[in-house]
Amino acid sequence: MSLPVDFTFTDYDPYNFADRRHIGPSPAEMEAMLATIGYDSLDALIDDTVPASIRLKTPLAWDKPLTEREALDKMRETANRNKRLVSLIGQGYYGTITPPVIQRNILESPAWYTAYTPYQPEISQGRLEALLNYQTMVSDLTGLDIANASLLDESTAAAEAMAMAHRVTKSKSNIFFADENCHPQNIALLKTRAEPIGITVIVGDPFRDLDPENVFGAIFQYPGTYGHVHDFTDVIGKLHAHGAIATVIADPLALCLLKSPGEMGADIAVGSTQRFGVPVGYGGPHAAYMAVKDEWKRSMPGRLVGVSIDARGNRAYRLSLQTREQHIRREKATSNICTAQVLLAVMASMYAVFHGPKGLKAIAQSVHQKTVRLARGLERLGYTVEPGTFFDTITVEVGKLQGVILNAAVAEEVNLRKIGQNRIGISLDERSRPVTLEAVWRAFGGNFLTEDIEAGYRLPEAMLRTSEYLTHPIFHMNRAESEMTRYIRRLSDRDLALDRAMIPLGSCTMKLNATAEMLPITWPEFSEIHPFVPEDQARGYRVMIDDLSAKLCDITGYDAFSMQPNSGAQGEYAGLLTIRNYHIARGEGHRDVCLIPTSAHGTNPASAQMAGMKVVPVKVRDNGDIDVDDFRALAEKYAANLSCIMITYPSTHGVFEETVREICDIAHAHGGQVYMDGANMNAMVGLSRPGDIGSDVSHLNLHKTFCIPHGGGGPGMGPIGVKAHLAPHLPGHPETDGAEGAVSAAPFGSASILPISWSYILMMGGEGLTQATKVAILNANYIAARLKGAYDVLYKSDKGRVAHECIIDTRPLQATSGVTVEDIAKRLIDCGFHAPTMSWPVAGTLMIEPTESETKAEIDRFCDAMLAIREEARAIEDGRMDKLNNPLKNAPHTVRDLVGEWDRPYSREAACFPPGSLGVDKYWPPVNRVDNVYGDRNLVCACPPMSEYREAAE
Repeated sequence: MSLPVDFTFTDYDPYNFADRRHIGPSPAEMEAMLATIGYDSLDALIDDTVPASIRLKTPLAWDKPLTEREALDKMRETANRNKRLVSLIGQGYYGTITPPVIQRNILESPAWYTAYTPYQPEISQGRLEALLNYQTMVSDLTGLDIANASLLDESTAAAEAMAMAHRVTKSKSNIFFADENCHPQNIALLKTRAEPIGITVIVGDPFRDLDPENVFGAIFQYPGTYGHVHDFTDVIGKLHAHGAIATVIADPLALCLLKSPGEMGADIAVGSTQRFGVPVGYGGPHAAYMAVKDEWKRSMPGRLVGVSIDARGNRAYRLSLQTREQHIRREKATSNICTAQVLLAVMASMYAVFHGPKGLKAIAQSVHQKTVRLARGLERLGYTVEPGTFFDTITVEVGKLQGVILNAAVAEEVNLRKIGQNRIGISLDERSRPVTLEAVWRAFGGNFLTEDIEAGYRLPEAMLRTSEYLTHPIFHMNRAESEMTRYIRRLSDRDLALDRAMIPLGSCTMKLNATAEMLPITWPEFSEIHPFVPEDQARGYRVMIDDLSAKLCDITGYDAFSMQPNSGAQGEYAGLLTIRNYHIARGEGHRDVCLIPTSAHGTNPASAQMAGMKVVPVKVRDNGDIDVDDFRALAEKYAANLSCIMITYPSTHGVFEETVREICDIAHAHGGQVYMDGANMNAMVGLSRPGDIGSDVSHLNLHKTFCIPHGGGGPGMGPIGVKAHLAPHLPGHPETDGAEGAVSAAPFGSASILPISWSYILMMGGEGLTQATKVAILNANYIAARLKGAYDVLYKSDKGRVAHECIIDTRPLQATSGVTVEDIAKRLIDCGFHAPTMSWPVAGTLMIEPTESETKAEIDRFCDAMLAIREEARAIEDGRMDKLNNPLKNAPHTVRDLVGEWDRPYSREAACFPPGSLGVDKYWPPVNRVDNVYGDRNLVCACPPMSEYREAAE
């Protein structure tokens, strides 16, 4: 049968969506963009942008990229290699039930997971309210005055508490006491953090070994890792008598039944909110918390959401006291915390809203009663169960039967905790069912039915909680699913996330988080694996981690990777510790000088300080490049003690520096190592490799280059790659290799989100990854070309090119019209855009990074908005618009500006519908410009009365 005349075969594959999934511009659009820039081909542009001296000689050569269907099949096959046993290991990780309304409408919603850190509060009111709920929840449960908006995990929060205690105490001691009943990973991170900064950690029994006179602080686990529930009130009183600071690591679910840390007199409380609806996920991500007494609020690390007002006097939320983020203090910093776990904190806060105080108390009571029933059954079998009073964890003396019982439990599909050589730990949780208890009894040699064993209480009566918590009306709302769904939707509608518009943040790489890559993270085969299960139960994770590590080695030119760091800043810290340990192992522990360009991100010097290094700034030339002469002179001056240099490549200014190899060679010639910040890796993948240029170690922001979503300011992942000589000094972990140097609570950090990056790489392949890098460079250069004449691009290469981002100079506008960079940022909100990175690395500038994900149409819409803003500034310059009362100074405009009196010298239409805005799908910010000064002067960081919510809605 002959084919119709108009029927021709095509080589288009309808099942391979790589071109539609991650690369925004079509081939035709790329041609048009190249013509605007002045090039005939994409390769010609790349040749003029990326120096030939650093280019890859051979392309990334992998198997054919997988289609979405093939990738999901591979993910399913990999997930099935994990064994889903019921894990009663505890140790800070517990089974929990994520309410489906939260899973579907938050965890699986791009409106929540594609949002950026709420630095622009006007377009972040939804997640800021959810975080304020989180802070209120934490403050109420801990009985302390003020809580932050989350930290990375419980162990790092404990380490931050130790550092904070050292910072605020008046004691001259450098000794810190750790309760021996702290979880092992918490003790491990305390030691990691302490040693480089000269703190000595003593571990012991707080009621026998603690000498309050000789320590600057102490930390206690509550309940303890083996189940003990101690009242630390007297011990804390003795610490205070000698000016020492007391920290309690508290389980928030236990605090629904037990006396709070604040009631014991604690200065600081930290812990994990994982069991508030966030799956264990082989270790993360989870939201840790920190709460402190009011007097310490300005010393607390991390982010703090507060209440302020907008330009019309209406209530508005914002990040308060932002300069407390320690990375801004650079080499004077005591912490490099610049991130949070926002998405997970939002989930935990919604879990509390969903259940309310009565629901949380009922869950806690149920967990405790099941634990009592389990203990009574074991005692009936003749086993000694400790402690006498407990919440959800017991320790059983089993002698030589330990191995037999542990194996029998596994045969019953239950994991128990091995403690020493003759004890077994058991922790029950929200997911524990009668069949779980019966399986445990069988493993111990019993054959009971749950109804055969009476439930009861074994909480210490003197420590039962009598104080109220979660009293705010938000925790007492009608929890019908209709109301919960609408509440979550109302909050997300107040925000501007990547699902609405391009977020062109320089250095933040806000690229698409493809749906197919996100799907596996909620599969129970990934999400329900405890981080400390036997290795044979996590084979799927190991297959994925090993293959992802191998591919990242191919991409970067490094020889080994550690997946443990669960943020970029933590990756920096881990990389520097690796360098430090390398020098110590070679007998050169005196090498402690770190050279850092003045243009570096503030976390660089902060991380170096935390790693016990002395920071020496290196000058930067007028064109943004490192001053090689100054660098060489400093390397020679500090040669005897040079530990490392920290550089960002391409540079922080968005340019490929031609001298990068020379800089690396100079560092090596003087005995130093090269740390290359991986923040700008999206401009290098497939084109250049840090390990080939001369770098010894880098962290990679998987939440940037490799598609893990930013989640409103977390989660993130910052694994580090190293050359072979540094591999033996990568972070260890007490639960895997027993080695020191752990930097995260779990051995593989936030492992449950690694499927995102792995599937991204599998579906892109080497050729696709390289093309993505090229298009990212194309898009940035196209923006620079379109804005030429209206704004100056501050830094370019000798051939006039930028890398994957460009910095435009808005300072001339302030001089000629009074328009500030903040005015431009707020006016972009009226256009439906998140502003580019503002005033960094140069004050008064905007750093723009479109990524490869954006289409020409969206980029053009952004450029149209920027050009229109320039024309509005020109109208001020020409006297056609008032210098103080104009759309730029009054931006952003809300829907309320369309009604009521209007006394401004420009139209409502000009205010609310500027060029670039979408008429039908217009984004309306819920508040006008937020008053930052008012918020800091009138610090309120908990939920305001519900009446104010009603007033705001009227």
